[in-house]
Parts: sequence; C-alpha cells; structure tokens
Amino acid sequence: MEKTSIKTNTTTKDKAGFTSAELEEKFLKIAKHTTKDSVFRDLFGNTKYLLELYQILHPEDADVTEEDLSIVTIKNILLDQMYNDLGFCVRDRLVILVEAQSTWSLNILVRGFLYLAQTWQEYIQETKQNVYKSKKIVIPKPELYVIYTGSRKNVPEWIFLSEEFFGGKSKFADLGIRVLSCGTEGDIIDQYIKFTRVFNDQVKIYGYTRKAVMETISICKDRNVLKEYLESREKEVVDIMSFLFDDEYIMRLYVEDKVQEAREEAEKELREEAKEAAKKAAKEAAKEAAKKAAKKASEEAAKKAREEAERKNREMTQRLFSMGMEVQKIAEVIDVESSQVEKWIREVHNEKR
Repeated sequence: MEKTSIKTNTTTKDKAGFTSAELEEKFLKIAKHTTKDSVFRDLFGNTKYLLELYQILHPEDADVTEEDLSIVTIKNILLDQMYNDLGFCVRDRLVILVEAQSTWSLNILVRGFLYLAQTWQEYIQETKQNVYKSKKIVIPKPELYVIYTGSRKNVPEWIFLSEEFFGGKSKFADLGIRVLSCGTEGDIIDQYIKFTRVFNDQVKIYGYTRKAVMETISICKDRNVLKEYLESREKEVVDIMSFLFDDEYIMRLYVEDKVQEAREEAEKELREEAKEAAKKAAKEAAKEAAKKAAKKASEEAAKKAREEAERKNREMTQRLFSMGMEVQKIAEVIDVESSQVEKWIREVHNEKR
C-alpha cells in the first residue's frame, strides 16, 4: 500500500552554487529519502524487528509470525500532504499505526485520525469493497501508538481526541492513542528509545556531524542497544543519519534561496514603486511650478496694468487741471477719489519746482 508523489516548483536564480531548480530538486529528493528511510522506518521495515514490536504490544498473540505481518505505511511524500512513520496489518484483522515523536504534540491525535482514515480507504480499495452498498464492509480493527523519545516528564499513557480537542464533550468523533515512553529493559522499544537518546547526547558534543553518528553507533553496540541491527545495517544507518544532516544543510540553502528571492522581489517592487512615486512627484512638481509661474506672470501683468492705468490717469489729471477743471470734476471724469487727484496734482507741482 504505497503512494508516492513529488511536487516541483522551480526557478532559475543562482544561489550558493545551486540554481533554485537544483535546490528544489535536492530538497525533494532528501525529503523522499528521509521520510522513507528514517532509522525508525528502516528498523521496523525488517519484519524480524516488526514482529518483536508486535509481540510487545500483544504478548498474548504468540502464534503470529513474520508472514502474518504486512506493512501498510502511508508513503505520500508531497511535502504538504501527510505520511506516517509506520503502519502494519496483522492477518487483515488488525491495523496498527505507530508514530515516533521526539517533540510532544497533541496534534498527533488529528494526524492519527487522518492516517487511519487514509489507511482504511486504501484497504477498502484494495479489497474491492463498496462503502455505498447496504452490506457492511469488513475493515481491520485499529490500534494507534506513539513511541515518545523526548525528555518531557509525566507523559500520559493514553491521549484522546475528544478530551484534548473538545473538552470531552463530543460524542461524534473520538480516537485514542496509547503513548509508549519507555519499554521493558532490553526490548525493541526500550532499545530504540535509548538509541535516540544516545544520539541526542552525541549531537550535543559533536554537533550534526559524521562523528556524532559514528559515536552513537559505537556506544550503542557496546551497550547492546540495537546491536544486531546496527552491525547488519551500519553502512545504511550511517548513510541515513548523514543524509539527515544533508537535509538540514540543503533545507537551509533552500530557505535562504527563497528568502533571497523574496527580498529581491520586494526590492524590485520597491524600486518600481519609487519610480512611480518619482514620476508622480515630478508631475506634481511640474504642475505646481506651472501654477506658480502662471500666478507670478499674472501678478506681474496685473501690476503692470495698474501702473499703466495710474500713469495714464496721472497724465489725464495734469492735462485737465491745466485746462482749469476743478479737482472734483476731474475725479468724476477719470473715476478715482478726489484725494488721489489732489495727490497727483501736488506731485506734479513739486516735480516742476
């Protein structure tokens, strides 16, 4: 039961030795590799260890063999779609979904609900059953588990969808997940949890390096933690874990590339906006300058007109006064105040003196 799809979205910008298309391709390849071949999946992809896991969960079911187990892990690798860590059926009567979780998150309840729905859907399709017919279909009974490898204390043994998300008030939808935060000394769950914690300790010392991987493997073999698995799959484990470091590196480059693209796009938009603003400002400035120039020209023309009118009225006043016309009469003829007429007459008289 495997479904694999890859989404691509490429650009052509160069960045840190890679084009965006190359970074995206590398990123997707890494996502495919790590989600398919994590140590957890690789370990329990071996039916020998898968049977050990099942026997821990159901010690009463002693007659189950490796041949009775079939892996049904969802392997949809679209980055924005779901996949789960491990799913397997037992004789088509029981489907068990297991997640390895190092960071505590109650969202696993929602993911588990979706994993189960998709697993059932694929089972129904493979067994050619029809949910729309009146006959009741046959589906395997579900069990969901989380193997918690983090450092959180007082982890509950069970978590329930209705309690955590609906305050225990919903009777319409519920799902329970059993949390396994430790195993019995030496069993496969106990060994896997110890393996992850040894690795975390080595990362604190050596960082995300090949040295941390090699030290983890060496320490675990010395402590008889997944020793048989590590001895038989050491090269693959080194490749898997080293690839996880490459994942971080390529992810960082990929993110940096996208950030740079966004920055350049933002700068381009700002430049365009600045150009438009400059054009608009230039138009406004030119318009304002034209207004000012027109106003100034109008004021100067008006001033000249007033001066010319005053000059003519002054001359007319002088002529009429020399002809013996009275001040009041002159004022009426040229339509000005008599005081202005008297002023012009005095000014002319003073000029002659």
